[in-house]
Amino acid sequence: MTSENSKLIMTAVGAAVAGAAAALTVSHLVQQSRANTKTDNDDYDRRTSMIFEDPTSEGLQRSSSSNVIFPHNHEEKMRRLVAARAVIEEDNSMPRNSVTVRVPATSANMGPGYDTIGMAVDLWSEVTVERSDKFEITGEGEGADKMPTDESNYLVVGCKAAFEAANKPMPTLKYHVVSRIPFARGLGSSSAAIVAGIIAGLVLAGHRLPCWGSEALLQIACGIEGHPDNVAPAIYGGIQVGIHNGTRWETERVPIPAGLQLVMFIPDFIGKTSDARGVLKPEISRADAAFNISRASWLVLALCMGNLDNLKWAVQDRMHQPQRAGKLYKYLYPMVDAAQGAGASCAYLSGAGPTVMAITGGASGDIFAQRTKERSDLVVAKAMMRAAEEYGIKGRLVVTQVSNEGARVVKVDPPFSSGDITYGHNI
Repeated sequence: MTSENSKLIMTAVGAAVAGAAAALTVSHLVQQSRANTKTDNDDYDRRTSMIFEDPTSEGLQRSSSSNVIFPHNHEEKMRRLVAARAVIEEDNSMPRNSVTVRVPATSANMGPGYDTIGMAVDLWSEVTVERSDKFEITGEGEGADKMPTDESNYLVVGCKAAFEAANKPMPTLKYHVVSRIPFARGLGSSSAAIVAGIIAGLVLAGHRLPCWGSEALLQIACGIEGHPDNVAPAIYGGIQVGIHNGTRWETERVPIPAGLQLVMFIPDFIGKTSDARGVLKPEISRADAAFNISRASWLVLALCMGNLDNLKWAVQDRMHQPQRAGKLYKYLYPMVDAAQGAGASCAYLSGAGPTVMAITGGASGDIFAQRTKERSDLVVAKAMMRAAEEYGIKGRLVVTQVSNEGARVVKVDPPFSSGDITYGHNI
């Protein structure tokens, strides 16, 4: 080995020793730093990240992660938007003398979604409430002769709840109902009255409720009704899935596939919800619970995917439809089979009955400008009527659609529109 090579080898060895010593020194310094800053949570909680705020990591919550908003954080977005405004609208606005509220029918349960899933139907009632020196309830249209005319009417109950929420005394009021929602037929007439009463009461009292993060109107309505499957779509429209999260009621909209139509057989007789609930057992088997969970999941998935072929299986149920069919509505399953055999995507008992709801597809634009053979609603309606006749059940068929819109004010005195601001329909 030459003298030159020996020098090169010694230089390399020396550099390696120096590098190792430096690395060891840095390692000791890092370990010492971690030891000095170690907390009770430092067995390294791997759940902590910039996406999910770890409730055990207070420093993280106070820093950058608390400022991260993702697409699904709708309520947090609205909370921050409202908080950032220079001028916030006061909760209490000017009281009104009279108001007219338009509210849709609803179809609850949709098969397996007992007390949970509901759909707004394009059939509407209008309620006018005005200040008066005499209490009075009058009505016209569907079920007007059967409508309670005392304070047990859900319109009055809803109004009272609104004034209580506003912390104001309820004045003497006069109510007039133009009803196009069949009374006690499983199409949400009671829920429509509750929601219309609450909205009318809030407007008359001049009181506004928070929505984002609390859904206060939904809380009041569910407090009266006891479940969200009717009142949620009556308030927000569309198809809604509602739950109670242990603290409050919540609801979310499910997508509505394009071209849906609703074909309803509405019997001439009424169905009492108390009777329909009375035939149900207080407990169900684990197998039946699993069956309904699977079908409710399948229903939401079919609607989200727009897969109408899966609706036939999705509306199956073991919690209430078989029991009610066996004791109250013998025609239910023969009519379901007839509707689906004629081309309906599915059919089920609407709410507590007695109405049977079939869902069809194929509608495009105004159906009266579309060729009939492109749709199945007419064929399905005739098949359902034949099934009813075989069981001696009289009734009528109604063809309509899902309503994307929930209850809304259509007239008010004095109006909300003023000066340079005009609301829709000049309300």
